[in-house]
Amino acid sequence: MQKTSIILATVAVFGLAGCLEGDAERGVAGAGAGLVAAEILGTDRTGTMLAGAAAGVLCDDAGINGCR
Repeated sequence: MQKTSIILATVAVFGLAGCLEGDAERGVAGAGAGLVAAEILGTDRTGTMLAGAAAGVLCDDAGINGCR
């Protein structure tokens, strides 16, 4: 049950990353979510953090914005 809660919290952070003002803020939020996801999934921290940061930076360019 705890693993499900952590995964849902990570998804929420990715969703909220679209609400932040600039690319740097979204990148930091995405990197944080990537780090949490790496800990849960047992994957490489650096790679997952970079993927999360990239997703955070590019989420507004892809048209993903939960705040609209």
